[in-house]
Amino acid sequence: MDKELGKVIHWYDKVGVAVVALKGKLSVGDKIKVKHGSDEFEDSVASMQVDHKDIKQGKSGDEVAIKLSKKAGEGSSILAAE
Repeated sequence: MDKELGKVIHWYDKVGVAVVALKGKLSVGDKIKVKHGSDEFEDSVASMQVDHKDIKQGKSGDEVAIKLSKKAGEGSSILAAE
């Protein structure tokens, strides 16, 4: 079972950025899986921001913005990839 790290609460289509409400620790460089219904894709966290400032790591309770290679609709789960 994949560990859920957070949920996408907003998607910025033009810039390909998801705002994620974290339930666990997430760091730049982490491999993640984005799942929405039966659709899923793997990605890695290339950059992460809070209030437009670059950070290296987010923790449970944080709302972080991460850039993704594909669209992640609101409600998508962010999971730890193996």
